[in-house]
Amino acid sequence: MNTSGSLVCVGTGMMLGAHISPRSRSYIEHADVVFAAVSDPVVELWLQEMHRDVRSLQPLYSEGKSRHDTYREMVDLMLSELRGGKKVCGAFYGHPGVFAYAPHRVIELARAEGFVAHMEPGISAEDCLYADLGIDPGRVGCQHYEASQFMFYRRQIDTSAYLVLWQVGIAGDRSFRRYATGSAYRQLLVELLTEYYPPHHEVIIYEAATLPISKPRMQKLALSALIDTELFLQSTMVLPPCQPLARNDAMLLRIEELDRVLNSNLPATPKHQ
Repeated sequence: MNTSGSLVCVGTGMMLGAHISPRSRSYIEHADVVFAAVSDPVVELWLQEMHRDVRSLQPLYSEGKSRHDTYREMVDLMLSELRGGKKVCGAFYGHPGVFAYAPHRVIELARAEGFVAHMEPGISAEDCLYADLGIDPGRVGCQHYEASQFMFYRRQIDTSAYLVLWQVGIAGDRSFRRYATGSAYRQLLVELLTEYYPPHHEVIIYEAATLPISKPRMQKLALSALIDTELFLQSTMVLPPCQPLARNDAMLLRIEELDRVLNSNLPATPKHQ
């Protein structure tokens, strides 16, 4: 097999023209063919200004069609050009490795066939969330789950940290064919969350801005109000902590003792003459 081709999956960031890295731009400009899975037709037009052969992957999506089938088709299209010896670039909105099956899969398969393949990071919705909402994940910690997965599996939730649920607009979908679920599914999600949080706990619905002229959605509401709130595929829900951090006094005592032992073994500091 001819393995002279190469593959790179790059992130275009969330906001048109503002978030792409110089390396990602260079890969797009110097590729033989660019496959694009981006958030807006305007972004596709912007990519076409950088490269003469940009092929949209968005038409592979359709209502009622399994997203698994769509992802497989994306992978097959990129691999076909790669096997033909071309330099292939997959341009994905946000970060190509975040909530994106196709980039991970196509890189895995390409490497297994002996091709050079890698991923270039991009600014994701998570990065925008931290900036827009003023959240430092290192302050009290942050837990991230896809909303449906959170419902399907048992999780141990730490309510002294932030909880971020992605894709709440399709919470509860098991078909991978829908792009929205209704209030009855959100009712189940709220019931699950109220095992940990009070119904009046203030949450935030977040959607990153994708155009320079637009603003992010940062809607605050009570947890119980989620049931009747308008949500989209890109909607994320942030639940701030509802209780303070609990000190681990036993561990703190052990660390204090360890510090004491280690400090006692330090050589004496010479006195100034």
